[in-house]
Amino acid sequence: MNPTASQRWTFLGVISAGLFLIGVDNSILYTALPVLREELQATELQGLWIINAYPLMLAGLLLGTGTLGDKIGHRLMFLIGLVIFGVASLTAAFSPTAWVLVAARAFLGIGAAAMMPATLALIRITFEDERERNIAIGVWGSVALAGAAAGPVLGGALLEFFWWGSVFLINVPVVLIALVLTLLVAPPNMPNPDKHWDAISSVYALLALTGLVMAIKEAVSPARQLWLLALAVVVAVAGAVLFQRRQASQPEPLLDFSLFRNRLFTGGVIAAGMSMFVVAGLEMTTTQRFQLSAGFTPLQAGLLMTALAAASIPMSVIGGANLHRWGFLPLISGGFISATVGIALIIWSLDVSLIPLIVGLVLVGLGSGATISVASTAIIGSAPVRKAGMAASIEEVSYEFGTLCSVAILGSLFPAFYALSAPAEVADSFATGVDHAVLGEAARAALDSAYVNVLFIALGVALVTTFITAWCFRGNPKRPG
Repeated sequence: MNPTASQRWTFLGVISAGLFLIGVDNSILYTALPVLREELQATELQGLWIINAYPLMLAGLLLGTGTLGDKIGHRLMFLIGLVIFGVASLTAAFSPTAWVLVAARAFLGIGAAAMMPATLALIRITFEDERERNIAIGVWGSVALAGAAAGPVLGGALLEFFWWGSVFLINVPVVLIALVLTLLVAPPNMPNPDKHWDAISSVYALLALTGLVMAIKEAVSPARQLWLLALAVVVAVAGAVLFQRRQASQPEPLLDFSLFRNRLFTGGVIAAGMSMFVVAGLEMTTTQRFQLSAGFTPLQAGLLMTALAAASIPMSVIGGANLHRWGFLPLISGGFISATVGIALIIWSLDVSLIPLIVGLVLVGLGSGATISVASTAIIGSAPVRKAGMAASIEEVSYEFGTLCSVAILGSLFPAFYALSAPAEVADSFATGVDHAVLGEAARAALDSAYVNVLFIALGVALVTTFITAWCFRGNPKRPG
């Protein structure tokens, strides 16, 4: 029996709640990280893994969880993801040590990887009318963007009034309500037992990403160990080679590399990944810099990010609605130009005032909103219909991979740059340095210098991506294909 209109839209609200949690947990710890380091006595390395464990598991498993959802049913997959997410949130909230929190964050990533493909698949199943489905997918995209943008603000607000575990505990009531409503209003589960699911490919993908993250962290560490760096590179290369060979031998691969022969598809993937690289890196380092060096509270640091969010969300809607008029080139390449100018303004603002900083964040928000709104269209729309599911998985992985690389690269370089110019006595820790009675001023100067260096890297990435996407979308097509 087809669900009624009220059931359909209620279930969209349930799906949106799950998707909002996935987006929020990607960025909610940006404002909480200084507090977590202090409360759990976490090192810089542990702090990076606390953030990175989540996008690592999410990006590594996304290609495979969509296919598993086809096999066992997306309704069941969504429920399993909610349960894992809820239990992992409880564990994270009451973690006694930093490494326990890292493990809990990894399980949060597993729950998110189970939920995320199911949300879009369930929308397609629930909304049979094309007009309703388009509206529902539009809501889906806006909620995903809103969740990622709201993370730093929500994290800052919770830390203003509650203990650090509240940033995880807030997930639990949402999960419980979503579980009950899914059982009441979701369409029936529709498994396809004949669908092939290749768990080994997912293991290889996760192996490659884990090795890559470890290699990046070790390469930029001032105390790098060459044997560990070499091992990480070997693991990353071996995982990638094994994954590629596995795909070539499978009748239904998780990833068909021939899709990348289409420059619109490739341009969309690059745009999606690099837009999240810039935004995630900017949010993570800016919220930390203003708390540690400028004395902002977590809430004040999070509120800075509202300028970026307030610009990106409406621009995402405007860009998507006007793609047929403007085409991909001005929206995607123009979006990266806006982000480049915005980051340059933020760098200049550090010696001036908060007003140009906020204007810079708005420009980055406008650019990322314009890019994100149509990069997904380029990816999914330029793939053959028979590979639409695979393209949707690649689209989701692109955003998560961009976030993962940003946290791994910029998150590792931030303390590494600080260590290069901070006094030796306080070079191993941001918090120790800025709170030092004698060396605090020198440590804050070193932190500001490290922040500027990271921003220049983000600016360079945005500028280079402008030219790459301009080549991919040359001729300014107004629709994929």
